[in-house]
Amino acid sequence: MQLSILDWAIVLVILSSTMVIGFVVSKRAAKSSASFFLAGQSMPWWLLGVSMVATTFAADTPNLVTDIVRSQGVSGNWVWWAMLLTGMLTTFVYAKLWRRLGITTDVEFYEHRYTGKPARFLRGFRALYLGIFFNVMIMANVTLAAVKIGSVLFGIDPTMVIIFACLITVVFSTLGGFLGVLITDLILFVIAMVGSVTAAYFAVSHPTVGGVENLLSHPAVVDKLAFVPDFSNPEMYMPLLIIPLLVQWWSVWYPGSEPGGGGYIAQRMLAAKNENHAVAASAFFNLCHYAVRPWPWIIVALASIIVYPDLASLQQAFPNVPEHLVKDDLAYSAMLTFLPAGVLGLVVASLVSAYVSTISTSLNWGASYFVNDFYARFIKQDASDKQQVFVGRVATVLLMVCASLMALVLENALQGFRLLMTIGAGTGLLFLLRWFWGRINAWSEISAMVFSFFFSMLFEFGPFEESVGWQKMLLSVGLTTAAWIIVTLLTQPESEQTLNTFWQRIQFSREELTKGLVIAAVATVGTYSALFATGAWFYQDWLFAMGMSAVAVVSGFVTFKYGIRAE
Repeated sequence: MQLSILDWAIVLVILSSTMVIGFVVSKRAAKSSASFFLAGQSMPWWLLGVSMVATTFAADTPNLVTDIVRSQGVSGNWVWWAMLLTGMLTTFVYAKLWRRLGITTDVEFYEHRYTGKPARFLRGFRALYLGIFFNVMIMANVTLAAVKIGSVLFGIDPTMVIIFACLITVVFSTLGGFLGVLITDLILFVIAMVGSVTAAYFAVSHPTVGGVENLLSHPAVVDKLAFVPDFSNPEMYMPLLIIPLLVQWWSVWYPGSEPGGGGYIAQRMLAAKNENHAVAASAFFNLCHYAVRPWPWIIVALASIIVYPDLASLQQAFPNVPEHLVKDDLAYSAMLTFLPAGVLGLVVASLVSAYVSTISTSLNWGASYFVNDFYARFIKQDASDKQQVFVGRVATVLLMVCASLMALVLENALQGFRLLMTIGAGTGLLFLLRWFWGRINAWSEISAMVFSFFFSMLFEFGPFEESVGWQKMLLSVGLTTAAWIIVTLLTQPESEQTLNTFWQRIQFSREELTKGLVIAAVATVGTYSALFATGAWFYQDWLFAMGMSAVAVVSGFVTFKYGIRAE
């Protein structure tokens, strides 16, 4: 497929704008490591909130949602919708705690909460484990999406797509630092949302689909529309709803939805000008992430079921795409081939924007771990700001190279998503309790990492072929949680001095905790109501839509009045 001159002009203008921003802020970004990685900890809530949303809107996100909808229906999205519970808990309980610590990265937490060699080991190891291994997996998944988009829309070889995508993102990321990421995220998010809504409009308007009413009444689509899975079929409701809502949200560590906050979400909360802005930024992110953004992707996925009913039809339509890449997630890119000139350029630019936004964040986040928590902590403790920025830029390039190589191994978006979810199973409860339960120590964290990895690999590659995915995850969560709790009770807690110093620093009262839990519950109800209201309006279920809208408005008012202040 060929882009018109207008399409190319739109794409190039948007890409050029990101490069210009990188050059403009490069001098300010290079002032110090705090400027390069946290933009001086003076950012407002709205900029940080938009950046959180833009970062989690990766090029692979529409592909993942399409994969889920085509294979499991709309209700299959509960596998990530359930993470709203931990998202709101992070917002109204843990965001204040992170900001009060006043640290540069979330793994720096370990040497405030724990002491001695185990604490130093945790900080250094987690910096490399998360900043390199997990981070590379995230970026590889996103880059895989870029490969599929390039293969479908332009027939470009995967290697060439990766080289082109890497060059653009690495140049921008090494120049602008975190401030450059935030500014471009604001622009790229607007473009990405306009692009996804436009793609949904043209997907429904496709002649084979024939409009909204025909889409919703089509025999191949009707069974995919439900908000919740079929409760007469345990093989559907157990993995898609019960396990995510009862177990997954509090037990599984997943980048962007960490129980208690962490990673690039924590990075943005730490960059806020104060704790109120950290709370407001996180609240805005969760509302947009779960209630505003999913439906355009879901609509395209539903339409794709009619246009491309199976993998054979996708392979036939795109014979130049390598056979191992032809999975259900390819259908999103396939639907874009029907867009007219100008519109295609806008949507392609939106996907490129999503890619640049996510990868630049991951690169800056990973480099911050390597520099702040490994290089400057253990290799060269007297490193100057100039040296730290230089090492951060080198780390950025190397991370991108590793992610590119990994992208050539993966086959579909859901594969990478499940792998990351599996490896983090069983550690979530520790991350929620470690702020308040004084018995938890460094050995609790170390054992949780070791057992989580061991059990996830055992159930994934061991003699458990007869067990289904949710059963393996449940076993992994149960055994890992039990193991780290036993280790906690058998080892000595941190000293009273260490615990008191930590608790005095975060200054979190029981009254604040109680209020935070109540507001988090109200905000969760409101956001789910907004999510279902949006879908109900599209489904033309007017009574349910009005009811859910009313609940969303009331919950939103209570949340804003009692839980959010951004002075």
